Amino acid sequence: MRTLLIGSRGQLGSDLIDVWDGGLVAFSHEEFDVCNRDQAHEVIAREQPELVINTAAYHRVDDCETNGALAFEVNALGAKNVADAAREAGAAIMFISTDYVQDGLKGSPYLEDDRPRPLSLYGTSKLAGEHLVRQSNARHYVVRSSSLFGVAGASGKGGNFVETMIRKAKADEPLRVVDDQVSSPTFTADLASKLAELATTGRYGLYQITNGGQTSWFGFAEKIFALMGLTPSLTPISSDELDAPARRPAFSVLENRALVEAGLKKLRSWEDALAAYLTAKGHVSPAG
Repeated sequence: MRTLLIGSRGQLGSDLIDVWDGGLVAFSHEEFDVCNRDQAHEVIAREQPELVINTAAYHRVDDCETNGALAFEVNALGAKNVADAAREAGAAIMFISTDYVQDGLKGSPYLEDDRPRPLSLYGTSKLAGEHLVRQSNARHYVVRSSSLFGVAGASGKGGNFVETMIRKAKADEPLRVVDDQVSSPTFTADLASKLAELATTGRYGLYQITNGGQTSWFGFAEKIFALMGLTPSLTPISSDELDAPARRPAFSVLENRALVEAGLKKLRSWEDALAAYLTAKGHVSPAG
């Protein structure tokens, strides 16, 4: 399947390049500006893909609160530009979304058909992108995931949570990590492999794909240090103590029901995925 990928240098994009089977033409965010409608139509019409994967996002969650116009330009209007161009070229669209479209008040894992209620401008802009993609192109895969970590690091964030924790621990910095935001940390290598499987099904719709299980950011940090044999000063704090500009959902675990209904297996646990990530990064030696 000839596929056009937007976001080739990001965590997920890098892993998609590694696992994709078939013709793949990949563009970095700098090479393909989703906000440029004319460029989107020109490039996609020229390349004539069967599928376009849009991983582009403005995902600095706190910065979105003060740069709402940019968040909507990239995450909503940019998503529509790509979905429109894909439709006109006769291609399907795959759009990557987030657990932050939910408010975290349900108290149990969210299903795909639960009504979204985002708390932040980031979540609102991504939800708007979901709606615009679904409205624009009937042949769509809208995929929500959460708390991504990948070997390449997030291009817009200068790394990821795992690397930040390791760097600070090795520098003997005291760490204060929130313990009241629960999600399912997801390894982009695992997500990429599952997206490749999903793309072969032709079963369009809304999906939620995460590694299995759940933990808080504090629990995630604890597991990182346990696997690496590090013992930094680590203190749990509340979201109120952190006082971040953007509100985050307290519980945004996503049930992967649609994935199973499509005949695909769920991903391994986040703990096993983290161990694989640490090995891939060279932080720990391979088991056995």
